[in-house]
Amino acid sequence: MEFHGISSIYNFFMKRFSKKSQNAEKRPARAEWDSISSWYDKLVGEDGSEFHREIVIPGAIQLLNPLKSEHILDVGCGQGVFCRILSKKGIQSTGVDISENLILEAKKKSGYRADLEDYRTGNAADMNFLKSASFDAAVSILALQDMEDLNSTAGEISRCLKSGGRLVWVIMHPCFRIPRQSHWGYDEAKKLQFRRIDRYLSPLSIPIQTRPGANPDITTSSRHRPLSGYVNALAENGLCIQKMEEWASHKKSDPGPRAKAENRARSEFPLFLAILAKKS
Repeated sequence: MEFHGISSIYNFFMKRFSKKSQNAEKRPARAEWDSISSWYDKLVGEDGSEFHREIVIPGAIQLLNPLKSEHILDVGCGQGVFCRILSKKGIQSTGVDISENLILEAKKKSGYRADLEDYRTGNAADMNFLKSASFDAAVSILALQDMEDLNSTAGEISRCLKSGGRLVWVIMHPCFRIPRQSHWGYDEAKKLQFRRIDRYLSPLSIPIQTRPGANPDITTSSRHRPLSGYVNALAENGLCIQKMEEWASHKKSDPGPRAKAENRARSEFPLFLAILAKKS
């Protein structure tokens, strides 16, 4: 799913995590996201959040540098936020998402262009409905942390790309944004805000209680992997890293005794990690 990892949603989920959700029976990812698709669509909106508009979308477009002559694959497209950006630029895209409901939402959006936006329901780890070497470039925007099989997903993206094709991955920064294992702290003596990391190297799969008030039993899964997990998945599937960028939040604190420390920490600990790779 596209943009599932934005900071506001991340914080919303984390604050509502419960021990009860840890013991919930695991459901298929499609069922997880279909069950909250309407709520999630309203939360993200047609054009994404402020983080998407201010940081993620401009940064991804700059890294990808898509051309009108190209066909772009969006893996984990959700309700089509990034595909619509490409469509407005006259660029053809195919969006794939595991949630059929989110795919249906993408086709309902205003300005939907069937000639430029092709949406498919499917698992990113097995996109056998797409032809090999049929895309000039691909993206996965804040969706990989929701996917169980990263290596197979990287392999499928590589298969779908033409030789020399580009790939842009944008994820929550795996070094500093770890569900339930990273937090802000404040050193009163030094007047410094710091980032506390409790776990990093261990891969984690964490059930998140998305709608505690309406239905506390509905959960989705958020996954943490160390940076090496992402790098190795690319390398093992013939995708060579060309560039890596770390994007800090654009937010600024209101005036107050900790505002300077908060702004400094926010600018030092990046919120997002973006990787540009090329198929060899």
